[in-house]
Parts: sequence; C-alpha cells; structure tokens
Amino acid sequence: MASPATTQTVRPLDTLRFDTSGPSQITSVVADHLRLLGARTDHPAPGDASAAGTTVTGFTTLTGGGFDPAHATVTWADPASGLVDEATVQAATGVMAVHGRRDGSPRGLAVDYAATAAGVLTVQGLLASLVGQARGGAARAVTTGADRAGLLAVSQYLAAAGADEDEAAELAPGGPPFTSADGILFELETLDPGAWAAFWRALEAPAEALRAGWRPFQFRYATACAPFPAALHLTARSHTWERIRRAAAAYGAEVCALRPLAERAAEHDGAAPWALATTVTGRLTARSHRLPGAAHSGGPLAGLTVLEAGRRIQAPLAAHLLGRLGADVIRIEPPGGDPLRGMPPACSGISARWLALNRGKRAVEIDIKSEADRRRLRELAAGADVFLHNWAPGKAAELGLDSEDLARVNPALVYAYTSGWADRIEDAPMGTDFMVQARTGVGEAVRPAGEAPAPSLMTLLDVLGGLLGSEAVLAGLLLRERTGHGVRVDSSLLGAADTLTAPALRRAARGENPRRPAGFRVPLATADGLLAPADADARAAAAHDLGALSTAEALARLRADGLTATAVTTELSDLHHDPRFTGSISRDAHGAPAVPDPWSFA
Repeated sequence: MASPATTQTVRPLDTLRFDTSGPSQITSVVADHLRLLGARTDHPAPGDASAAGTTVTGFTTLTGGGFDPAHATVTWADPASGLVDEATVQAATGVMAVHGRRDGSPRGLAVDYAATAAGVLTVQGLLASLVGQARGGAARAVTTGADRAGLLAVSQYLAAAGADEDEAAELAPGGPPFTSADGILFELETLDPGAWAAFWRALEAPAEALRAGWRPFQFRYATACAPFPAALHLTARSHTWERIRRAAAAYGAEVCALRPLAERAAEHDGAAPWALATTVTGRLTARSHRLPGAAHSGGPLAGLTVLEAGRRIQAPLAAHLLGRLGADVIRIEPPGGDPLRGMPPACSGISARWLALNRGKRAVEIDIKSEADRRRLRELAAGADVFLHNWAPGKAAELGLDSEDLARVNPALVYAYTSGWADRIEDAPMGTDFMVQARTGVGEAVRPAGEAPAPSLMTLLDVLGGLLGSEAVLAGLLLRERTGHGVRVDSSLLGAADTLTAPALRRAARGENPRRPAGFRVPLATADGLLAPADADARAAAAHDLGALSTAEALARLRADGLTATAVTTELSDLHHDPRFTGSISRDAHGAPAVPDPWSFA
C-alpha cells in the first residue's frame, strides 16, 4: 500500500445549495458554516446579527448532490415558554447564573452564545441527516433550539447541582484576571500545584494565601468561580508585567495578557473553524458501513463506531454528541480508568460532571505508553469509523498514532483532532479555555462597554469547541461518503473563539466599537429575584420601577405594557421543575440530571 498522505480536496457540501431564514443571530452562523462546507446560495450573506428582532423560528433547506432535500427548523424555544431571544434564553437556561458566579449575581453574556451554539447544532443536524441518507436511511427533518443549546452549555453545572454531595470547592464570587502594577490584565494557567506555588513564592505572596488559592484555582473549570484570597490579587498588583512574565517562565506557569478585540481582528486570518483533508492511499478506500433501516431507526449514525481518547471537556463532549446521534462510542481510558470519574460531586459514586459528558459510552483501558497497548489501539482503530482525541500537540505523532499512522491500518477512518490553537497562533500560551479567551478578545466581548474585560469562568470555549468538533466529524463522515476516502479533521478552541466573536470582530475590522453598550443584558432586580427583558425591550423595561414588586408581578406589569421578559434562573436545581422546560430534564441511571438531546429528527 502506498504511504498515506493528506491533501485538501472537495468540500462535503460541494454541488449542494441552501436557503435559510430566521433569527439573524442563529441563521448567520448556519449560513457561514454551510458556505464554508461548500454549499451555495442565491441569497447574499447576512449582515451582523442584531440584538433586536422579532423572528423566532428559522428554516434551512439543503438540496442537490443526489440527496433528497434536508430540512432543519431552529427556534429560540417552545413558543409557550415566553423565551424569544438570546437574553431570555440565557436567563431561563441558567447561562446567566453560571456566568455570573464570579460576580456574585447572574449576568448576561454580551455575546450571543446560545444563538451561536444553536446555529452549529443546526448544521450538525443537517450533516447528520445527509450522512444517514448516504448510508441508506431515509431523509429526515431536524429540529433544534437555542434553549436546548443553553441547557447543553450548563449541563455539567446542572449535573453537579443535582449530585448526592456538595461541591469540592466553595461557590463564591471571585477569580481572575489579575492586574499587574503597570495595569496589565492577565490570565494565569498551570495544571501543576508545584508550579503554582513556585510562581507565587517568586512574587513573594504570603504562604497561606498561595496554599488557600490553589483549590479554587484548580476547580474553577468546574465551579465557574474562584474565590482567591485577596492577597494574591494584591501580590500581582505589586509587580510589573515583565516581572510576572519572568516568574511564570522560570517556574513552569503560563500567563497571558488579555488582548483587545481590535487586535484579534487585525491578525485574524479568516480561516474556517475546522479543516478537512482527505486521506489518499493510492486507491479509493472502503466506504462506510451501510445498515439498511438502522440509520433511520437508531439515529443517523447508528452502526458507526467512534473511538474517543479525550480529556476534560472538548473531545469528550464532541464524542458525547456523536453518541446521541446514534454512534457507538468507545472511550479510551488509562489503566485504572479515567481519574475524573471520581471528581466530586458524585451521583451513586460517579462524578456528576463526568456523567454529563460520558454517560452511555463504553470504556476500554489502554496504556498509550505501552507498545503492546498501542497495538491494541491500532487494532481498535482498524474497525472504527472515527478516532477522536485532544492530546497535547505532537503527542499523537510521538506515539505513532497520528492520522497517517492510523490510515495505514484503516484507510476509511475519519481522524479528528480537537486542539487549542490549531497551529494558527505563534507563541501561543497553553491551549486551555480561559487562556484562549484571554488571547482572542473573548474577555472583552463577553462584557459590555464600561466594564473591565474578564474572560468568563463558564467554560464557553470548551463547550463550543466540542460542538465544533462534532460538526467537523460529521462533515468528515459526509466527505468520506461522497469521495470514498478517509478524512482528517481538525477543530480548535481558537475556532470556537472566532466563531463566537465573529460579529464583534467584523465591527472591530470596520473601526467601530466592537463591544455591546454599557449595561447590556444586566438583569433587573425585583422584590424576590431577577428578571431579564428581551434585548429589544431592555431600555423600556429598565425605565419601570420594579424593585417593590414580586417577579411574577413585575413580569405582569411589563406584559401589560407590551414588553417581554422572563424570570432569571438563579438556582440550577430549579430547572427540574421549571415550567419553561416541562419534561425536558431527566435523571440518568445514576440519578444525575440529564439535559435533553439537542435535536429531534422526524
């Protein structure tokens, strides 16, 4: 067999056409991604998504390429829920509550996070429908919604809120970024407690403060807050940025100054959020398994096998979504099992957060440091359809498990790598969620004008990166069906950041203020809670004196004036009984809360 190589060829949606309409915040993402995947349309590209608007339902149709038409419907939410836009969806699904933990009170993201995720889910559904058709299934229409996207985004936090035990770290206000003596806002990252301690000792932080700060720092990905001792912030403010950088470099920590959106816009290369390349072996590879009827009855990916060697959130979530589309997911874990299975809080002895990402997967323990076990992994890959991982850069090649290595044993494989930076940024820091937020201007985008930039401690990019990873795999599966070749796909947290901030980056590139106005998506206080007006009604709602009214009374007052608003979810455990999501949230076999599938097919 000829030595495998990868080369860019046709795109998975070449020769197909699409039409889309609906809420601009959602359909602009749908249209952008369909174009990047090769589909064409007779309609011009949508402009910047507006915060205002009354359209609540979107429709997309893909035609051509020898397929029956594929139809997708996307809504903000069930019409009976009263959720009509990004602000009300964020409020109801708990996104505001989680994002606001570091501030001590729910607050809205100044980016259209639920809409962006819903747009990606819509494209996923269309791709899955076409993959199912190509494998012998019937054409199926897909429906999704921004409310489902919001629930998916908070699923780990919701699972923890419904666990059998308390959180391992305190849920209290606080967290990065830190500020240097010369006014530089920066993020700090290390996975090593020794490096954490050495860095702060080099800056002469009090010993008790650095000890007390490690646990909230370590668990901030899980809790979305980090109540550090004030002494750590004071220590940072007593040193220049150059001194801080030297200390980090000397002791194995990493720091990253928060970059503005204008700077990211100036360097943005316009790349798609993923890359696809066919694997060429000198002959057409075997086509994917065809299971007549199974692709319809068990989900569009029924009968396909996904091997996942993922850590943390990004790759496990991507594989989790592929499993929800019907694939059999086999999780590769180290000897003794994934240590994150024991991460508190637990449900029936298993980490609630781990279950949110990994329920329903099979597990195989493999020591990738062992040549014998690496052979076992290659044998598994020989019979799989997808191999997905998010190992550190260069690790797969070092182990002999890169795309070219596995193409030798399975030329039809879709090889997927979900990374931090996709090798697109020189001198990039560690490719973790908060560092990517800092480097790409997300810290500025999520806060409105008049507030200091601060990356969200909600894992925005890990979740959106997982969505893009599964979207890329589905595109790769479709490309395999259409070309007969295996495919390598690459996605990244950088791609997630650029997807999320695309409207702001376009404003910055035009020389406009890329940030939303001061006070944007700040909930209004009532006598017993908070409410969030729809973006279009926010100014008028803020003019009302609602502080003495109950939330129910305040909502009735606004409705009487023709204004739309919804109550802000402040406790995620309340989502189980929230009438806006009747029947949506269940519990799995371990008792952990489980959000609904993000799509339905008919």
